[in-house]
This record gives sequence, structure tokens and C-alpha cells, in this order.
Amino acid sequence: MQPRISFGVIVLNGEPFTRYTLRAIYPFAHEIIVVEGASPHSATSATPDGHSHDGTLNVLRRFQAEEDPEGKVVLITAEDQGYPNGFWPGEKDEQSQAYARRATGDWLWQVDIDEFYQPNDMCWIIENLLPRPEVAVLSVHQLQFWGGINYLVDGWYQRHYGGDEIPRIFRWGPGYRYTSHRPATVVNRDGVDLRQLGWVRSRDLIRRGIYMYHYSLVFPQQVWAKSGYYSSIFGRPADYAESNFATLRRIYRVHNVTRYPSWLEAYRGGHPPQIAALWDDIRAGRLPVELRPSQDIDQLLARPGYQAGRLALRLYGSLRYTAQLAAHRLLARATGRQKPAIRLEPSRLGHLVK
Repeated sequence: MQPRISFGVIVLNGEPFTRYTLRAIYPFAHEIIVVEGASPHSATSATPDGHSHDGTLNVLRRFQAEEDPEGKVVLITAEDQGYPNGFWPGEKDEQSQAYARRATGDWLWQVDIDEFYQPNDMCWIIENLLPRPEVAVLSVHQLQFWGGINYLVDGWYQRHYGGDEIPRIFRWGPGYRYTSHRPATVVNRDGVDLRQLGWVRSRDLIRRGIYMYHYSLVFPQQVWAKSGYYSSIFGRPADYAESNFATLRRIYRVHNVTRYPSWLEAYRGGHPPQIAALWDDIRAGRLPVELRPSQDIDQLLARPGYQAGRLALRLYGSLRYTAQLAAHRLLARATGRQKPAIRLEPSRLGHLVK
């Protein structure tokens, strides 16, 4: 029997992705629970009553009416949960917990509105990993697109410091709870973090060529909104969208987590079908979406000096991280303190994906 999957989606200003994301996951879904609206830190990107200002809420309702014959899509707003001003409190924990409380599947699969997967990869995970009783949670490595669908952003954050392990798929059942959004954490009925029970790591799935295709830094409107949001909540540079995305002034800090070095690379692989459909609709003028010009990106990538700089940062970052991890483990052993963070522990389930 195929596992029942509850997809959980948080969205604010999800256009132009919304309908394409729902179409992509619909065939695999037991249910799709969409939580729409703003938290206080994203108020500048919302309407006065806490909703998307780009029509996302109407797109969701239209999808329910026209493309949801099985009634899989459940839409939740802050008003539905008793917040009359339309804004969700806190910082996405409440929104994630809202869809988790409604989940009735055997698995909870968290999906960003700009996040896609290859259908064959989803089929393989569903058929080969989710039925295994020793599997409790899966992380997926992201291919993060930047400025268009032909460019990737990579760097220390994506490789070592948080962006390398993104928990996405959680076993679910009675008494299970979604406790935090950053990092996404689910505990079982006994309060045990699922990552301590059976964690398939992103590097395990990489061996099979399975990735998350994350189109989170593609469109200017996206990046301007994210820049303001992350500046508000984390104190990141408020001018990221202008200095690091629009004009490439800081060519080794192109990711919005500017604390760590990052760089651009050309992407020549394929895309999930619904992203290809989205891009076709944009190119044909059926979707009025502003695109970032790419001439400066192509010029930057062609520079030998930039290619050498990327390689140096990649090698140095790996050595630096390895040294930090070794020092942490030595200190823990010498002092008898806690083990390295869960994220750093070796996978025990890599054999399942060989």
C-alpha cells in the first residue's frame, strides 16, 4: 500500500509558482495543506489584513474550484485559527504547526512554494524509502537557482553551515508534533526528535542524483521581498537585493545568507516538468513576470579570475569546516560534553539508497 503523504506549504506572495507547485505535487498527495498569510516580520510584503498582495489567495481558491477534483487542497488562513487581524504570530512555527495539526497522512512532506522535485525522484523515494520502518526523516540537498533557471548559487552555507541538510520528509502519526520551523523538527509521541531515530541524509540522496530544485532567488520581486524579510528577522544587510543580486557588487556574497562566501555557477541540467511549463508560459507572455537580465552573470562566469576564486573558496571552505568539526569532537571528548550537533552526525541509513 502506498504511503499517504500530507504536503504542508506555507505561502505569502507565491506567484508565479502557486498553481505549478500544486500541480507538481498533486499526483503524489493524500492531501495538500496550504497555510497562507504573513507573519509580523513580513508585514511590508503583505496587505493590511495580512495576506498576499499578488493575488495568491485568489489563485489558491481558483485551483480548489478548477483543478482539485479529489478535494485534496486544504486552505488555512490566520483568521481561520482565531487571529482576526489576518497576521500569523511568531515566526513561521505557528504556520508550520497549523498544517501539521491538520495532517492525516503517514508522512508529512514540507514544501516551499518555489520548491520542486523531479517526478521520478519522488516516485523512487515513495516506493523505496517511505515503506522502510527504520526511516523516520529525510533531508534533501537543494540546487538553489539564482537570477534565472540557468544559474545556481553555491557556497559555504549550502555546503557546510545549514543549507546542506534540509529536513523535508517526516514520518507522521498520532501524537507526533511539529515543534520548530528552523530547523524543521518533528518529534514522535514520546517527544523524540525523528532525526535521532532514522535519518536519511541529503548526501545519501545525492548518490542517487536526487535533489530539491529550489527556485528561491530567481525573480526580482522574490528577492526584494526576501531581502526585506530576512533583514527584519535576522538583521541581514537590508541592501542585499540591490548590492548582491541586482548589480553584483559583491560577487562572492551572492547568496542572501551573506555571512558566508558564495558564488555563481552555470547550470546545464534539466528542470522538473512544472518549472519547464512555468518558464514556457513566462516566455510566451502568458505570465507577466519581470526577469533579471543575465548579461552581467554570463560575463562574470566567463572570467578566469572568478573561476579560480570559486575553486579557492570551495577548497578553503571544506578544509575550514573539516578542521572545525574535528576540533568540536575533540573538545566534546575531552570535556565529556554533548556530542556534535545532530546535523553533523554520520548517517546510519546510507545503505538504503545504494
